[in-house]
Amino acid sequence: MDINKPRIHAALAAVLALAVSPDGFTVADLAAQVRSLTGQSEHGYTIRQAAYDLRKLRGKGLVVKPGRTRRYHVPGKSARTIAALLTLRDQVIAPILAGIRRPGPGRPPTTHTRIDRDYEKLRDDMRTLFHDLAIDTAA
Repeated sequence: MDINKPRIHAALAAVLALAVSPDGFTVADLAAQVRSLTGQSEHGYTIRQAAYDLRKLRGKGLVVKPGRTRRYHVPGKSARTIAALLTLRDQVIAPILAGIRRPGPGRPPTTHTRIDRDYEKLRDDMRTLFHDLAIDTAA
């Protein structure tokens, strides 16, 4: 399961949004939530695609289907895992990779916190790794 693919990313975000439903959610609920998050039409993300995505998430143990119901539930531990995956991808990894193309640190912030230093160190280490792997990061 590749969370960099837009469809899976949207499905994970929709599952996380539906996780708070006390009675669980259906495949149709997931399809509607994905469509509302992405702005797609009914033909852009179908119920069949939602069912396939739910099967993949069930295979990973992120979603459960109790008994013979048509409703799905997200256990608390799975909701934390999904939230962590989405946060890491969107808030940590993407900015670090975007900052690699910049040669210097740019304008220094007015307050330089430990997190700022950690991000800068990660960017420097990623530049070194890309250089060692002969991957060009120039703009």
